[in-house]
Amino acid sequence: MLKGFPPIADKNTHTLILGSFPGVVSLDAAQYYAHPRNQFWRLVGTVIGEPLNELPYDARVLKLLGHGIGLWDVLAACEREGSLDSAIRHANPNDFASFRLHAPGLKKICFNGKTSGRFEPVIREAGYETLVLPSSSPANAILSFDQKLRIWRDILK
Repeated sequence: MLKGFPPIADKNTHTLILGSFPGVVSLDAAQYYAHPRNQFWRLVGTVIGEPLNELPYDARVLKLLGHGIGLWDVLAACEREGSLDSAIRHANPNDFASFRLHAPGLKKICFNGKTSGRFEPVIREAGYETLVLPSSSPANAILSFDQKLRIWRDILK
């Protein structure tokens, strides 16, 4: 079983972006969205007006938290060959009930892609505002960066 990362959030987190599960490059680096072709840091950086993709990882995380945005994944552990979400097997979800302790001011949960977006109805029923975003993954080449960005801007709405 592969194990994911702990949440990045604090008491000031009002928006949480959920991925599905870290890819191989991210797991090896022990960093969210570490694959150089993943557009996550460029997309969210553009949305908040910070050059996140140009900063070291620790600085990216601090800037993100400074804007009230946290990161996590819907899955805590799974089996998977490679990095594709379609290869995920025997998945265990993260404990969202206890997450409220990390971020008591959480209001909005955004899902980075369709796989994590499958959890949207459950999270919405728990009383959160939700938004399913197009995946920032390099595997999602259907939309251009600008097309994705138009939807990602809704994170701040």
